[in-house]
Amino acid sequence: MTGTSPQMNGTITAISLMGLIVVWTVLAWLRADPTVLPTPRAVWEIARTEAASGALAHHMMATIWRVAAAFGLAMTFGLIIGFAMGRNETLDRWFGAWLVVFLNIPALVVIVLCYLWIGLNEVAAITAVALNKTAMVAVTIREGTRALDPQLEDMARSFRMGRMTHVRHVVLPQLWPFIASSTRNGLAIIWKIVLVVEFLGRSNGIGFQIHLYFQLFEIGYVMAYAFSFVLFILALEWTIINLFEKRATKWRLA
Repeated sequence: MTGTSPQMNGTITAISLMGLIVVWTVLAWLRADPTVLPTPRAVWEIARTEAASGALAHHMMATIWRVAAAFGLAMTFGLIIGFAMGRNETLDRWFGAWLVVFLNIPALVVIVLCYLWIGLNEVAAITAVALNKTAMVAVTIREGTRALDPQLEDMARSFRMGRMTHVRHVVLPQLWPFIASSTRNGLAIIWKIVLVVEFLGRSNGIGFQIHLYFQLFEIGYVMAYAFSFVLFILALEWTIINLFEKRATKWRLA
């Protein structure tokens, strides 16, 4: 069975999103109250006005910076911890419970504690987000490390591969799908947590703007800022992440 072509996938996605906009338009028409549910056109006009003033770009860049910094930290430490625990049963026995604890601590609790311990600053904001995601990455990579093919490991030893050659040609190709999964899930979760961090204790960013307009009960502005960042994440998903995921799983089709 052959999969659908990229062009067909793009067409289906476009039609699906158009359907979502139609449903939104119908619901707004039935409600007939723009203060409760504005139409897509009204939200678009608000977003266009905010973009023209420079406010949207300013707050968008602040959020993107926090997402990128927290994502980089979470992926780096999550990869190291997950790989170490997957390769060493003693480490996993001693510290596996720690991962369970960090996985189940609510993000809001971590955010509040970081603000109380570190202060209302960028370090606390980024640390809180990174801590929330690191355990998730570590668990995924740990499972990927456990799933490494022992026959390939034996082959590497038979050919007396150097450490770096072994990692590059044996370990990483098998871990790429797990890394790609962590990347996709990580971005989806991290940007939502960043909005909460900004909502609670930052003076800029998409979350800060949503907090501001929530207090003013300006639903159109809340939706304009929220959907603007959703569009950015979707663009990232359909370009860089999809290409990375295809590259990560290409070896399985060879």
